[in-house]
Amino acid sequence: MTFDEVIGQEEVKQRLLQMVREERVPHALMLCGSAGCGKMALALAMASELLSIGSAQQSANTQAMLQSMQHPDLHFTYPTIKLPSMGSEHQPVSSDFATEWRELLMKSPYFSMDDWMTAMGAANQQAIITGAESDELARQLSLKSSQGGYKVSIIWLPERMNLTSANKLLKLLEEPPRQTVFIMLCEEPECLLETIRSRTQRIDVHRISTEAVEKALVQRRGLDEETAHRVARVANGSWLQAIETLSMGNENRGFLDMFIMLMRLAYSRNIKELKRWSETVGGYGREKQKRMLTYFMQQVRENFMSNFDVPDLNYMTQDEEEFSKKFGRFINEANIIDITELMDKAQRDIAQNANSKVVFFELALQMIILLRQK
Repeated sequence: MTFDEVIGQEEVKQRLLQMVREERVPHALMLCGSAGCGKMALALAMASELLSIGSAQQSANTQAMLQSMQHPDLHFTYPTIKLPSMGSEHQPVSSDFATEWRELLMKSPYFSMDDWMTAMGAANQQAIITGAESDELARQLSLKSSQGGYKVSIIWLPERMNLTSANKLLKLLEEPPRQTVFIMLCEEPECLLETIRSRTQRIDVHRISTEAVEKALVQRRGLDEETAHRVARVANGSWLQAIETLSMGNENRGFLDMFIMLMRLAYSRNIKELKRWSETVGGYGREKQKRMLTYFMQQVRENFMSNFDVPDLNYMTQDEEEFSKKFGRFINEANIIDITELMDKAQRDIAQNANSKVVFFELALQMIILLRQK
């Protein structure tokens, strides 16, 4: 992966390259940004720059190993799950899923937690970074660099570390192995220990510009300019969202159906069918439930903004727009805050392993009241 392959993010690219050119690379970087903005692509490009420092022959070998994601001085840490086949005492570590991880990266450095959970074969589970993972990382980084240069540790979603893992990583950051660079890719930095955040140099990776997404859609996906422009606006700075929008069977289409059903049933006060709806979504995996609630909150926002009749403020697909034309007026100043807070609370409850069917039925019942507020 090179910086030329990263979509947009010119400012961050130049900042990272300047660090390498001036030989002022901090021992720990933290790239913060939402899913789909290109944090992993930037991290892989930075790793390629650092691991390519050396002779021409060494650089050629390095590029070959990086292309296959098998460079011995490039280490990955990421959330994992416990499979039924694992022993009761076994704590899962990244190496347990190295093949699946490599295959995912080879497809594209732009992927979501859902993509990763699918690759691992997860069911109704939440992925975390275990204490055993930090022990394994410390062991790997204690070894001498195989190429005589940098060692790079890319940690994807460090906010998913349990407390044991976080404390062990903190010790590594306090006493970093020689010529080791940590690159943490974070979506919720506020969930990390303050002591960890304070030992990293933070770089905020903003959403990709609409122009950069549009250009990439034309060049990489062969879209005409008009279609690329519409998709880029809906993507709202996320390459993942752009690709999902192009997919006819994308997950958001199903989420839209469930959103429409919830709102129609709540407005008509059909409690029996709302209970059936809550049982259906209660059967989803927790990660999918959290993504669905994030999508619901986005649609609440878009329907509210549609009342102002300013197209530039809306980011909806054609199907979403069609529903919003009739439904948007029911999301207004009287209920927008309460509805958003209700869904945010439901998302927190799901994350804390509450009974999901109860959570969604309560949400549905409260929605009956909120939609009638004017």
